[in-house]
Amino acid sequence: MKETDRQRVYDTNDEGLRRYTHEHMKVFAKFTSDNCATCELLAPPFAQFADDEPYQTILFLRLASEESPVAKKLMQQKVAPFFVSYCQGRILECDTLTTEAEVRAMLERLREWLPQNA
Repeated sequence: MKETDRQRVYDTNDEGLRRYTHEHMKVFAKFTSDNCATCELLAPPFAQFADDEPYQTILFLRLASEESPVAKKLMQQKVAPFFVSYCQGRILECDTLTTEAEVRAMLERLREWLPQNA
């Protein structure tokens, strides 16, 4: 696990994504693309959310969509930045998000999600 953007956003690949989504109760993944202005624009708030107290129980991951077969399958006709929230190894939501408010809203839904058998 390579630590970047403060200490709570981890760069990984498909294999790491599978492992982390099963090892951690809640995971929030961002799939990015090279030369993506929106990806760059959302990088600072994404890193800040990872540091914010309300989200300390969520693992934040970043993946390069070009190198990720999982991303290509999830995204289909959509473009980066593409966000996916996972709980107990299952996808809760996935969508292209273009504003900090949209990212925060998805993150809040993940934070408030009550896992099965909790």
